[in-house]
Amino acid sequence: MTIGIMQPYIFPYVGYFQLINAVDKFIVYDDVAYINKGWINRNNILISGKASMFTLPLISASQNRLIRDIEVDNLEAWSKKFFKTIEQSYKKAPFYQETLTILTQVFQSNPANIGDLCTTSLKATCQYLGIDTEFVDSSTIYNNQHLKAQERILDICLQEKADHYINPIGGMAIYDKQLFADNKILLNFIKSKPVQYKQFNNEFVPWLSMIDLLMFCPVAAIHVYLKEFELV
Repeated sequence: MTIGIMQPYIFPYVGYFQLINAVDKFIVYDDVAYINKGWINRNNILISGKASMFTLPLISASQNRLIRDIEVDNLEAWSKKFFKTIEQSYKKAPFYQETLTILTQVFQSNPANIGDLCTTSLKATCQYLGIDTEFVDSSTIYNNQHLKAQERILDICLQEKADHYINPIGGMAIYDKQLFADNKILLNFIKSKPVQYKQFNNEFVPWLSMIDLLMFCPVAAIHVYLKEFELV
């Protein structure tokens, strides 16, 4: 079995979904420390031909708190403004209505915390795309918070009886392939290739939130982009 493990992000870029699509089981790493100025509660969308960041407001967010313990601050009020921005920016996109349905489903889901909201955004997108990867929240099962970094990831792999673990490319410097091999687990890193699609008439802006890709591309085309990576 192949697994991936990653902190939950809100409508992350296509590379995140490439990882989900490449594994049998995806562990949402929600009981680790929140990352300030990371991608958990923010991403970029296209506004007037340029990348523009949206940020979900959080209550007492801190790197000393776990992702699953941090609540979203007044999601309803923020969502109203966000949906106006989405309408102004994407109303003429070919898959606006389909994407709006996904966004509505996610932001009206009454999440308990930012981790729940992010996970809902991942699951709703996967459901729309027909990705049937199994999701598991790390906080619900593994009971291994005393372990740190690589040792904890390895422990999750062992508990899941995984024989293949795929990690984002950014982790190459901190993971030891031999340690995993000693435990009969193949360790690979996923490296996304650039993908390009027609937005409006602007020069293409890459690596935006999955929201942008959903707005402009049919499901069949997105499945092609989901395979635009290499394992190293």
